[in-house]
Amino acid sequence: MKAKRKDVSTKDRASKRRNKKLNILLQRVCESPALTVRKRDLQTWIWETLSVVGIKKKRKCEVAIRIVDTAESQQLNFAYREKDKPTNVLSFPSDLPEEILLILPNKPLGDLVICLPVVLSEADEQGKTPKEHLAHLVVHGVLHLLGYDHETSEKDAAEMETLEIKIMHHLHFPDPYADR
Repeated sequence: MKAKRKDVSTKDRASKRRNKKLNILLQRVCESPALTVRKRDLQTWIWETLSVVGIKKKRKCEVAIRIVDTAESQQLNFAYREKDKPTNVLSFPSDLPEEILLILPNKPLGDLVICLPVVLSEADEQGKTPKEHLAHLVVHGVLHLLGYDHETSEKDAAEMETLEIKIMHHLHFPDPYADR
């Protein structure tokens, strides 16, 4: 008797191949029943961000994401930004020398530290779903990893916001800045 072959669509196979090219190192230090952080969602949001800014899906990339509590977020925010309060997302772009990058199997984009309690609180305050707000913060953080910075000038802030709105639209989420 032959074993049944599971029918996998071309789209599913392409999606699996694409996701293998994006390695996400996910650490969950903090969890909540109000929001489950899924690698599949993170991969979708990161790939869309990379795609919109012109990074080809052929390139193998790596992002480390650490989901933390308010105490760790506050400690890191103070250590790296001299702000003594927790924050929603911190971005640490990779700064490896080019000669090291050439021998690595995946290009490390950097690390994101996301404070789950702040995400949940802000989502509630802003009338957003936790997943929608998390998606926006991942997009925002990845743009920072790629060198975008909204704090350098109004022009840079406008450019970054425009990209975030476009990416969120591609992901079928509303404009994250609509309620300003």
